Amino acid sequence: MRITGLHTAIVTPFLSNGELDLPSFTRLLDLQLEANINGVVVCGSTGEGATISTQEKITLWNTAVQHVKGRVPIIAGTGSNDTRTTIELSKSAVAAGVQALLLVTPYYNKPTHNGLVAHFRAINDAVDIPQIIYNVPGRTAQNVPAETQLAIAEACQNVVATKEASFNLEQMCEIIRNAPSHFTLLAGDDSLALPAIASGATGVIAVLSNYLPRVFGLLVHAALDGNMRSAQEIQMHLMPYYKANFIESNPLPVKYLLHKLGHIELAFRLPLTVPVASTQSKLDEVVATINDAWTPSS
Repeated sequence: MRITGLHTAIVTPFLSNGELDLPSFTRLLDLQLEANINGVVVCGSTGEGATISTQEKITLWNTAVQHVKGRVPIIAGTGSNDTRTTIELSKSAVAAGVQALLLVTPYYNKPTHNGLVAHFRAINDAVDIPQIIYNVPGRTAQNVPAETQLAIAEACQNVVATKEASFNLEQMCEIIRNAPSHFTLLAGDDSLALPAIASGATGVIAVLSNYLPRVFGLLVHAALDGNMRSAQEIQMHLMPYYKANFIESNPLPVKYLLHKLGHIELAFRLPLTVPVASTQSKLDEVVATINDAWTPSS
């Protein structure tokens, strides 16, 4: 499985009582499908996977698979800081019918190079489905260097890609330059999708596309097709939105924006809370400019 293009790390809508809002979830999936995105990640960081129970994750994966009906791949966020738990979650995701797994590198434990390779090898051997490393040092408190990611790829044929959210283009290039033939890189930071693709990445797993899937998809595919002039123009247009998504911790801003656009209730799982008033004011200004269409300047 070669993972390419734009994959949206979809938010998880909740009702005001804290329960899953499945009708809103399926409507969000429809918005993605209508915009011709290439895949959806369910229960990633943007989907508040850290505070969703195992049974709720299974419900979301089943709902996504049954609703999408194979039109795009569903990628399940099953990573944790415990190898056995990750394997159990991954088997549940496979049973639900997902097409790939997103595996965040273990947080808190801070495993060594050997521990990380052993962790991914154990998952690789237990679950026969395409798997994506998720390196996000801003959340795990540990960057996984190129050397280790490449060692994991060499040891694990099921590990077909890395979502690189280190915000380190040099590290991305080192991975791309030395990757085995079955292994590709996906940008994990929206604003670096263009430079990463220009350097050889095959796509992005994105936050922005929750509410601007069509425009961001145009950027991604223009870059993949080598139309850098068009991609650069869209990149400049999207810069304020990249910034807005991280005024506070993700997914607080993106869920607020989706709420203001009428798609979901404004509800989070503790310890996440509603953005503060000053953030809401800034995001209200952004909402007024959102238009998921694009007309080139020339």
